[in-house]
Amino acid sequence: MGCPGAGKGTQSARLKETFGLTHISTGDMLRSEMAAGSALGKQVSALINQGSLVPDELMISMLEKVISQAQKGVILDGFPRTVAQAQALDTMMQRLERQINAVVMIDLPESEVIKRLSMRRLCKKCAKPAATSTQPACECGGELYVRADDAPASVKHRLEVYRAQTLPVKEYYQNSGKYVEINGNQTPDQVFEDIKNVLKKVK
Repeated sequence: MGCPGAGKGTQSARLKETFGLTHISTGDMLRSEMAAGSALGKQVSALINQGSLVPDELMISMLEKVISQAQKGVILDGFPRTVAQAQALDTMMQRLERQINAVVMIDLPESEVIKRLSMRRLCKKCAKPAATSTQPACECGGELYVRADDAPASVKHRLEVYRAQTLPVKEYYQNSGKYVEINGNQTPDQVFEDIKNVLKKVK
């Protein structure tokens, strides 16, 4: 868990490589279905084009398919975003006879969030973020761009939505005994070491 720009995607990718886990980014999952033009992708595309949110039931159905096929553990990146989603996830995990081992919150001051996201550039080809703000192009040769929702005004709105919807999820998990908070205002390597130490204790 963590606010926009906290480094969830970056850390998830490193954890996937280190522990051999399945990284599930709900945003990537939806975009992949839409790009593939599948029946599910068309349904999602229609909802998004209407300005509607993807129903929790649909998200859970997509997640259940991936989680049930995962050989080892999974990393959920970008889900759950609401208490209702967290409750639906618990029910689904019970159905699969699996459990959540740790809920890791990457904590970051909002001033740092705005600074990070306003400088963030992604690759149009491979979707990876640029290593530095001065990098002319991606390592794969792709063009770098700034996402529209990373503009300062958009970031502030995203933070408002995060505070309203996602922070209650933090409270939901704080009582589970599995919630751990990590200082996100460190180097990516330091954050990774902190998360790795948490996961080693729950293996």
